[in-house]
Amino acid sequence: PQKKQVLVKYSRANSTNYYPGQMLFQMLDFSLEILNTSRQDGQLYEYSVSTGPLEEVQQIQLKVYEPVSDPTIQILSKEVANGSCTITLNCTAEQGDDVSYSWTSQASRTSGLCSGNSSFLHLSYPLRTTSISCVCTATNPVSSRAVTFDPAECSSE
Repeated sequence: PQKKQVLVKYSRANSTNYYPGQMLFQMLDFSLEILNTSRQDGQLYEYSVSTGPLEEVQQIQLKVYEPVSDPTIQILSKEVANGSCTITLNCTAEQGDDVSYSWTSQASRTSGLCSGNSSFLHLSYPLRTTSISCVCTATNPVSSRAVTFDPAECSSE
């Protein structure tokens, strides 16, 4: 035998909310809102409608994501030689589920220099270049945060 937890029951224009304070059912559009959503709410839900001898059942998988925190850029390696800087960067966000990373440039003429689709970026540029601004963006289905790398990191030594 299978047991199911019933959240809301609606019959003949009346609804019974078995979890007031946790669930909010709207009779106007039959929407159900989970209040103060937590990770434990991410599960399979079932919606059933009975009309006489027929019952229609739909299943809905709810995924709950933690928003992305502000990412940080860490310098993994840095080499200054022959008037140029070669640097490897790693961008990470401490919090967030299913985070993906991308690198872009704020200046269109240096866009190829700062492009990438992982948390790592390998960058090589002349030391006299000061107009490079590489932006790392950490994204997940519910949020997006960005941080900018200052190329002056190489010329500081």
